[in-house]
Amino acid sequence: METKLVSTLEEAIRSVGLKDGMTVSFHHHLRNGDYILNLVMEQVAAMGIRDLTVNASSLFDVHLPLMEHIRSGVVTRLLTDYVSGGIGRHLSQGILEAPVEFRSHGTRATDIASEKTPIDVAFLAVPAADCRGNATGKLGRAACGSLGYAIPDAMYAKKVVLITDTLLPYPLSDWAIPECFVDYVVQVPEIGDPRGILSGTTRITRDPVGLVMAELAAKTIAGSGLLKEGFSFQTGAGGASLAAAAALKKIMEKEHITGSFALGGITGYLVEMLRAGCFRQLMDVQCFDLDAVASIRDDPRHREISAIHYAGPGTRGAVVDSLDVVILGATEIDTNFNVNVHTDSSGCLMGGSGGHTDAAAGAKLTMIIAPLVRARLPIVTDRVTCISTPGDTVDVLVTQRGIAVNPRRPELRQRLLEAGLPVTDIEALKKRAEAIAGIPRPVPRGDRVVAEVLGRDGRVQDQILSLPSDF
Repeated sequence: METKLVSTLEEAIRSVGLKDGMTVSFHHHLRNGDYILNLVMEQVAAMGIRDLTVNASSLFDVHLPLMEHIRSGVVTRLLTDYVSGGIGRHLSQGILEAPVEFRSHGTRATDIASEKTPIDVAFLAVPAADCRGNATGKLGRAACGSLGYAIPDAMYAKKVVLITDTLLPYPLSDWAIPECFVDYVVQVPEIGDPRGILSGTTRITRDPVGLVMAELAAKTIAGSGLLKEGFSFQTGAGGASLAAAAALKKIMEKEHITGSFALGGITGYLVEMLRAGCFRQLMDVQCFDLDAVASIRDDPRHREISAIHYAGPGTRGAVVDSLDVVILGATEIDTNFNVNVHTDSSGCLMGGSGGHTDAAAGAKLTMIIAPLVRARLPIVTDRVTCISTPGDTVDVLVTQRGIAVNPRRPELRQRLLEAGLPVTDIEALKKRAEAIAGIPRPVPRGDRVVAEVLGRDGRVQDQILSLPSDF
């Protein structure tokens, strides 16, 4: 049988013809446990290849060695959907000459497919593959579950190299990536540590304030009129959002409501809801914990979908456009309901839209859940440091001190008032937060644009400035 196996990563890089100035891509399904981006870039640097663009669906602190490749000129341009705080601090200091380009998960996928951001070589970590390039994330020592964010890279890159630590007999069954998209397969000792999939942002909160917000969020969904048979739902992976899902489960079980599907990055909490009969299916673009990994492997109701199918704007059909409710987090929200998830209050990069903007645009009810004060700073401001998700796609802010409804949704406000919920104005929440924490002083900014945030329409939605030199 003809095989696509090559003996070393260096051989694969030479075989695909990687040269100066090209674009390489990576996915983030192993999150903070990923070894492959660092492994590939170390080999690329050793071969003397420079001036590369890196298109990575997300970057975590495990990828900090990439910063040295930026400083040395191996990487001169970066496209991504999310960066962790450690990576963000370096980028906020302006180590790249060109601004980082931030997209949402859906927009990244469609821009790859349309060749707006063409990929020369995709280097894809896959937990299991066969010698011809059929690959899955459901099997292997580093099983990560869904490979939804890697699928567009595999489909549309000019060359595709799969990197695995588990080779299985041909043909591998239930593949996410078929051999027809793959050029070479490389086996390495380890592609990553699956324990790194779970991070601090994907654990349910035990904070009493967070639990109060979670209860209010679930009651808001019930009061909206959308919680009925066939209900569809997505939640972010923040602790309070996950607690809201747990509170929602209680209501759905009490009312004997079966939803059609839950969507997005799937956690063990949504798996519990599936098993409890709260939903008929899970639509999974990324597994956020090992319970979800086991579920997508074993339960046919737990379906893997690509990033394009999940949220691609302008496609023939994206699942986010069928969403009833999404619960999302925020680092800031302003009085026009614009949301920031890219920076902290000082303007330092520490996040990104991911699917935030996509789900907000598609859902009938987009809910932000956040404490009124965080780190002694008001969550509500006159103008967010960065517009990650525009306010015209946000419907409700839920805090422990009340619920603010976007003025563009007067019928929703009336429904929640009739349900006896503590509805208030966002200006009132802002004043209440300032009474607790004071009015924050303006934060000084640098004079360089270090990042541009692109909206779902492809246009620059906001710019992020460098940190002051003495930060």
